[in-house]
Amino acid sequence: MRRPARPLAAPAERPRTTSTRAPVRHAESTHRTPPGPPSGRTPRLCGHGLALTVCLALLAALASLTACSGGDGGEPTTLRVLASDELTDMEPVLTRLREDTGIRLTLDYRPTHDASDTLLTGRHSYDLAWLSSDRYLRLRLKQKGGPARRPPAVQTTSIMRSPVVVGLTRDTAARLRAGVPDGQVSWADIADAAATGTVRFGMADPRHSNSGLAALVGVATAAAGTGSALRPEDVGCDRLRGFRSGQTLTADSSSELLDDFAAHPGRTNALITYESELLHLNERLRTPLEIVHPADGMVLSDYPLLLLDAGRRAAYDKVVAWLTAAGHQREIMRDTLRRPVNPAVRRDARLAAPVGNALYFPDDPAVLDRLLADYGDPRRRVADQVIFLLDFSGSMRGARTEALRAAFAALSGADTSPTGKFLRFHQGERLTVARFGGRLLDERTVTVRGPADLEGLQRYVARGGYDGSTAIWSALDHGYGTAERAVREDPGRIVSVVLMTDGENNAGLDRAAFTERYRARPAGARAVRTYPVYFGDADAAELRQVAAVTGGRVVDAREKSLSEAFKEIRGCH
Repeated sequence: MRRPARPLAAPAERPRTTSTRAPVRHAESTHRTPPGPPSGRTPRLCGHGLALTVCLALLAALASLTACSGGDGGEPTTLRVLASDELTDMEPVLTRLREDTGIRLTLDYRPTHDASDTLLTGRHSYDLAWLSSDRYLRLRLKQKGGPARRPPAVQTTSIMRSPVVVGLTRDTAARLRAGVPDGQVSWADIADAAATGTVRFGMADPRHSNSGLAALVGVATAAAGTGSALRPEDVGCDRLRGFRSGQTLTADSSSELLDDFAAHPGRTNALITYESELLHLNERLRTPLEIVHPADGMVLSDYPLLLLDAGRRAAYDKVVAWLTAAGHQREIMRDTLRRPVNPAVRRDARLAAPVGNALYFPDDPAVLDRLLADYGDPRRRVADQVIFLLDFSGSMRGARTEALRAAFAALSGADTSPTGKFLRFHQGERLTVARFGGRLLDERTVTVRGPADLEGLQRYVARGGYDGSTAIWSALDHGYGTAERAVREDPGRIVSVVLMTDGENNAGLDRAAFTERYRARPAGARAVRTYPVYFGDADAAELRQVAAVTGGRVVDAREKSLSEAFKEIRGCH
């Protein structure tokens, strides 16, 4: 929610804190400026026998008035600032800034990415911007025009820092730590727990909020497993689906998120936001959240102050010098619980936890676009659907059925590798398994609510009941009938088809008949892609035809396990 711009309130009566400068007096000062010299003459304040100390005092007074005056008789200099809305907690500090320097900052609060989009238009009247991070701004600037485009900021200076971390209820934190060998919870562990429903979290909308986007970068980096800056190919369709399924609370900004969390107790057992905000929240909670710094790294926000108007550089430099001075860094840390940027300042005990690896933020705008598109609108919960068409002809008996059972077990949680945690079946996902031979043998659909649903599906896949023929194109036609109904029920649902066969078509429809029926279906159904798995003695040419007709691609399982083939499909389609 956008807050209206407003000047800082006059300071209330309170004990003064130690300052690096004496307070500046304004109109009420008893000091009077000496009369100016006659026209054409240079003033000589130190002439005519004046004592040196008096001259120095007069010069200092003149310098003070010049620096703190807007040129209109000693009124404070006012700078209009476009600010991230979590910076409302800086107002007491900025009141002291005004008292010490005579510079008033008038802050207009907005969610960080909304503020950045305003700056990118170039149509604003702000003197400064103060964002939780300017990474989104720089990426969008690169996307819009690259180095040739004039940057919106003349200069930037980091003022303080806070990592994006996870706050968990005590019992939830205990469950997660118990399942991790070294007790060090990672983003992969959080994503896995979200997929199973163990973690129900609140997170600000990454389309508007820096904290939400920073968390998304952390999760996606863990999913990619490269340890480096994300590339477009690292952001796959299903890698974030399990994580997203655990989100039960959102807001446009981190400050609104905390308000919603307080207003809806019990809806979540986790919050993903800034360390500073969780520390403040814990001061108000009867049972504080346990703050987890993910072991695989965090994205740090450094709250840069951006100079937009070069004509305001003198005032900007004065503000930066005041904010980064050791004494005031301690005040900021005490009031906001953000980490100081001044290395001379010792951190508060509550900020003693090491940040560890600072994750790389993407440097390619295409990564940003894919991340946001893949995650979608967190307010809209969509039940994705995968339709598995499984060949149960006689040649699948024995080891091949066992491999199929192992593949479903891995996707149900048996694969505890970092990539396995991101590609597993997740809560809310709809799974349809159709077994076929020369005809459709049987079919089962489950919506995953818990382990019992997945255990039942594994038993169904592993049980016998084979047929002597293989009707690949008829099975595919049945699968697209199921997909058409799913898309009709919810046009926003993501539906995919996985075809697994170890033979060649020898019954039912041929390719021409299937293609004719496929092209007669609605556009939404035709947009569903099929991923044929090349397994055993399957006909490679026929599988390539399936992929060509439906827009999918063949996944070769001859040189890898069937489990790896299924993971590849879930992570890249």
